Amino acid sequence: MPRVIDIPPELAASQEKFNKEAGRAFIAGLPEQSARFIDHWDLRPDGPPMHGVCALVLPVVRADGTPAVLKLQILDEESEGEPVALRAWNGDGAVRLLDHDEPTGTMLLERLDETRMLSHVPDAHQAVLTIAGLLAHLTSFPAPPGMRRLGDIAGGMLDRTPWALARITDPESRRLVADCAAALREVADEPGDRLLHWDLHDENVLASDRAPWLAIDPKPLAGDPGFDLWPALDNRYDPDDILWRFDAMTDILALDRPRAHAWTLARLLQNTLWDIKDGHPVDDAQLEIARRLRPRGR
Repeated sequence: MPRVIDIPPELAASQEKFNKEAGRAFIAGLPEQSARFIDHWDLRPDGPPMHGVCALVLPVVRADGTPAVLKLQILDEESEGEPVALRAWNGDGAVRLLDHDEPTGTMLLERLDETRMLSHVPDAHQAVLTIAGLLAHLTSFPAPPGMRRLGDIAGGMLDRTPWALARITDPESRRLVADCAAALREVADEPGDRLLHWDLHDENVLASDRAPWLAIDPKPLAGDPGFDLWPALDNRYDPDDILWRFDAMTDILALDRPRAHAWTLARLLQNTLWDIKDGHPVDDAQLEIARRLRPRGR
């Protein structure tokens, strides 16, 4: 089958870094896989490839002339839920799923305007309010059956917390991470059942002709909407803006503030566990977000 794409070297590097042998195999198979789905869905390539950390995105045109994008990515526990969530939202606040190949996770999506990304909006407050409005709508949907569940993720995090704390050498950082685990324990028995995006930052919001802003690239799970606030707190990091952002988002989403506080601190615990597993120090900026929020409990 002829080669129809050039693989962006940045995508190859990120797959090597994060997925090792599986990532190398994925990259090696992309030319054939993309050609197969271009033929299968009767598509015409329509521009240079785009990519994120994990996925290759090819602009295409369907047989009826409709612009679309072909998204190819490794199928894992995060990506396998993406088409399920997109079907549930059905284009209402999120990019529309046009077709999907379940065995490979390959998706055909409506084409949004990649030149108009929320990260290009200079007003950080406006960007946060836009994300909050999208989250309020997206999390109003109940999670479909079979979705990854926040309760399971929370239990796993708490099980690994003693291991992580033993590897944090700075006493103040260790106390802060322990406080985050304590906050999570208070809400873990009521993890929620809403459809969460999990990764709604300002580079995962694009404009389109049919809506001012739409969400892309969910890593969905079923849970409490308070677990969805972290990316907008971390975006365009400004420690003096954290409390404003938290208050604005919890107001727009109509969240119980102590619960949202606990689930937000749980995101620091999640990130800390990943950092320590990968041999990295705990990120100072993320610690500062939790530090600023810590007095905001009950």
